[in-house]
Amino acid sequence: MITVWVALLVGLGVMSGVVKNKTDNSLVLPGTGSNSAQELLQRSGAAQAGDADQIVWQVGPGRSVTEPAVQQRISAMLTQVSHLPEVASVAGPYSAGGEVQLSSDKRTAYATVNFTKQADTLNHDDVKLVISTATAAREPGLAVELGGAAIESVQTPPSSTSSAIGIAAAAVILFVVFGSLLATALPIVTAVAGVGSGMLLVSPLSHVMAVNGVAPVLGALIGLGVGIDYALFILTRHRRGLESGLDPEQSTVEALNSTGRAVLFAGGTVCVALLGLLTIGVGFINGLAVPAAMTVVCTVIASLTLLPALFGVFGLRVLGRRRRRALLAGEQGRAESGQGLWARWAQAVPRFAPVLATVGLAAMLLIASPVLHLKLGFVDASNDATSSTSYKSYEMLADGFGPGFNGPLFLVSEVHSPADQAALDRLNHALATVPGVAAVQAPPAPAPAAAGSAIEVTQVLPKTAPQAQATPDLINHLRDSVVPEYADGTALKVYVGGVTASNDDFAAMTNAKLPLLLVTVVGLSFLLLLVAFRSLLIPTLTAALNLLAAAASFGVLTAYFQWGWGTRLFGQGAASPIMGYMPEIVLAVLFGLSMDYQVFLVSRMAEEWSHTRDNTRAVIAGLTHTARVITAAALIMIAVFAAFSLTSQRDVAEFGVGLAAAVALDAFIVRTVLVPSVMYLCGAANWWLPKWLDRRMPHLAIEPPAGGSGPAPGGVRNLTDSSVNS
Repeated sequence: MITVWVALLVGLGVMSGVVKNKTDNSLVLPGTGSNSAQELLQRSGAAQAGDADQIVWQVGPGRSVTEPAVQQRISAMLTQVSHLPEVASVAGPYSAGGEVQLSSDKRTAYATVNFTKQADTLNHDDVKLVISTATAAREPGLAVELGGAAIESVQTPPSSTSSAIGIAAAAVILFVVFGSLLATALPIVTAVAGVGSGMLLVSPLSHVMAVNGVAPVLGALIGLGVGIDYALFILTRHRRGLESGLDPEQSTVEALNSTGRAVLFAGGTVCVALLGLLTIGVGFINGLAVPAAMTVVCTVIASLTLLPALFGVFGLRVLGRRRRRALLAGEQGRAESGQGLWARWAQAVPRFAPVLATVGLAAMLLIASPVLHLKLGFVDASNDATSSTSYKSYEMLADGFGPGFNGPLFLVSEVHSPADQAALDRLNHALATVPGVAAVQAPPAPAPAAAGSAIEVTQVLPKTAPQAQATPDLINHLRDSVVPEYADGTALKVYVGGVTASNDDFAAMTNAKLPLLLVTVVGLSFLLLLVAFRSLLIPTLTAALNLLAAAASFGVLTAYFQWGWGTRLFGQGAASPIMGYMPEIVLAVLFGLSMDYQVFLVSRMAEEWSHTRDNTRAVIAGLTHTARVITAAALIMIAVFAAFSLTSQRDVAEFGVGLAAAVALDAFIVRTVLVPSVMYLCGAANWWLPKWLDRRMPHLAIEPPAGGSGPAPGGVRNLTDSSVNS
């Protein structure tokens, strides 16, 4: 099996090198005005083939960028840039027709650098060469900065850095939990193999469907978290079997037949939750969900195949030398003997259940309260680190040309007749008087699109920044009132497009589909738990608490990013709205991960209930035997997610903070406080299911039947001195 995995990783690596990753960050939003505008541009051939970035320069007060010394220095630099690799052209303000690239006070100017490729496919070294060539023109009193998608892409540290930090933090936690370097290494090796295979499969997948550029980062983030956790659960059960006297092979069978089932079930719920994102019907989100689900599948397979093979290689050494010696002396683990912190906590829950349920619920509601002020939108360069060149160029352009310059709107029109042209001319003339419009740049001549029609593009600069609420209000006003006033009664078609309009449409579309996603994910989770635990109350309680945990995690996101509490503290740029697609992604992942912990906790309770029919004993046993491993697994996930939260890439940082907060709240409040206290208060009602429904449902056993696995004939293996000291 180990040989198979090595061959698999090598083969996937070779294939990935041959079949290059083909990222697609295009935002296709069928039925929206911004998408119609983009389609018209593509029909006219006006769509930009490569990425367009800006070089911005600014002089001090009392000076002008048209001074001969400044003009000569900048012109020489622009000429150098135009001859660099992957640069198609450079359009500056000093050539004919470039006056619009000069600010009214002549202190700020910009040049457009047109690359031969889109930002995702450009070589970072080529982009860095453009940056170094442009910034070499700086001198006292002359600031030169760069902005644009390609420029921002080279400012973002590679995801491998965050992955390494997360793995290192997870290793520390595993060593504290197990006290053994070998036991620490096994979950990490398993997770890395699973995540590595999943990420290598992204390359061929990207030729079958549109895969977003951030998909590998999201896949690594989720895959590392669940991969290490799944391996941790199986390893913990395996070590428990060894401590009970089973030989390594028997213990491995026991672990796979019990915890392995739970891992398979939990991984399935994560994939179901992620694939539930397909109900939104947006290719951008599909390109995130499918690669992430594929990575989770790979981590589950690694946990169920590679990890047991490693158990077979290392035998009793997964326990560590000290534990093997203690086992030889006949000592029993504290968790199994009813001692330890979590055993005492489990005994305390029945005594204080009403108080714990009330306090836990109040804490979650308090943390969730900022979600009432949640504002969805998109980030831009104004949210980059203040030391970055993209942030400085953004501020220079806003200072010189107005805050709306960084988020222009494009009115794309399809003209069929002179009457349409006359109506469009009236519209363009009226746009300058619309409240919230700073400037209007009408096209000099129509671009031919097809026989009998032409495509025209009018640029509208808002008075407000892209993230200001007044900007989407202006978009809606143009679409609902201004454009219909002049286009009605004619064949003229006018669509409001541009990046800002596309982002606004995306947020509106995902918000509209959020209820469907909730029904899908909550409904499927309910059905899975209903079949697994033969109970109506447990899946209902799980759904309600998962929704509460989701609200609390978005409360944290709102305070951290939208209110700027965390971004100011950690130097992550200015406060900003929450990314428009963040609720769907975080909600799907959270439901999947929460189901993991619920399955491991409640399956142990169900096992005790099936033996004793005593709900109190079931709650205590479930918490005693699973709380330690659940909280350890949660700490690992939190460490992995937190490592990604410190990246300068805002959407990845939001994933990291949102998921880290969700897992922390879920593990340390929901699963160890609210679930056991509420289940204790509900008593035997936890396990009630109408007989007619029970007869009609299939049977799905997460835990094996009692006596289904255990020591093979021959009894308990004797531990020899040589095995303990090996």
